[in-house]
Amino acid sequence: MEIRTVLLASAVLPPVMNAASKTKKLDRRTFMKLTATTTLATGLGGARAWGDQTHSGEMIYRTLGSTGARVSAIGLGGYHIGIPLFETESTRIVRTAVDRGITFMDNCWDYHEGKSEIRMGKALQDGYRDKVFLMTKIDGRSKQGAEKQLNESLKRLQTDHLDLLQFHEIIRMNDPDRIFAPGGALEAVVAAKQAGKVRFIGFTGHKDPAIHLHMLELAEKNQFKFDTVQMPLNVMDAHFRSFQHEVLPVLVQNKIGVLGMKSMGSGDILKSKVVTPVECLHYALNLPTSVVITGVDSLKILDQAFEAAATFKPMSDPEVAALLAKTADAAKDGEYEMFKTSDKYDSTAKEPQYLS
Repeated sequence: MEIRTVLLASAVLPPVMNAASKTKKLDRRTFMKLTATTTLATGLGGARAWGDQTHSGEMIYRTLGSTGARVSAIGLGGYHIGIPLFETESTRIVRTAVDRGITFMDNCWDYHEGKSEIRMGKALQDGYRDKVFLMTKIDGRSKQGAEKQLNESLKRLQTDHLDLLQFHEIIRMNDPDRIFAPGGALEAVVAAKQAGKVRFIGFTGHKDPAIHLHMLELAEKNQFKFDTVQMPLNVMDAHFRSFQHEVLPVLVQNKIGVLGMKSMGSGDILKSKVVTPVECLHYALNLPTSVVITGVDSLKILDQAFEAAATFKPMSDPEVAALLAKTADAAKDGEYEMFKTSDKYDSTAKEPQYLS
């Protein structure tokens, strides 16, 4: 596996437009620069890199990296399943999503102290478990801690196996070292895969592309290949500490399944008032993502996700460049990507005991 950092943003992005110029039509030179950035930043032929996208009903389906699994291009975020006041509403959201074509289910051992997994586990009874690709995440960095959390997740989700298990919140430079160390969490997860409790293995993180690259470098050093990697991919990431520029090309090159998250920055990107929810989802879908995971805490938001899937068409480079131009000023210092610049969304920073 070739691990390389693709530092394109600072080299080819045009100067950020100031407040006065934001409302003016892009001049040809700036527009052409953004178009070039779009092509170079992915280095992948953009949306054409999926190759095998298909549509059925309201949903798009893609192959998950080199796993061979076919999954919905929209994934149902697990955190938001724990938000509705009543459990019955969470069940309605999950089952409606599945009935309409969403097959990828996201969750995590620590979401709402286990409530999200419990609710999803109940919702996936009555035959629904067999219709989905079920993923959850664990925080434990030691073999013992990872094994304990995995078994708790299986019990809460009421299943004997996970389709995908991911190491959660790889957000510190020493997280990879701890996982790959002797007696580290990887040993527990590999053993679980050998025992049939886990089909595929991946990791997630939202802090800095360099940490993702370190995780991939350690995997290569230890002759291990991840099946998936989950990371922020959105209309502002392309301008600031970019996972799209630095990590995405490595994943595509090595046929690792790409799971996009925070397409709306946990709602913060929408506060900029420069893009709509559907534009955010379209941008993430246009990248070579296998799945774009989005939080859904109501049937209205679920309808929004299906609208994005139903109306999505591969975007041209000029269309992407125009969207990036709209977000350039707001994105320049990470103000709307607080998961990168603060600990607001770092559950393991607030609860360090999760990392045991």
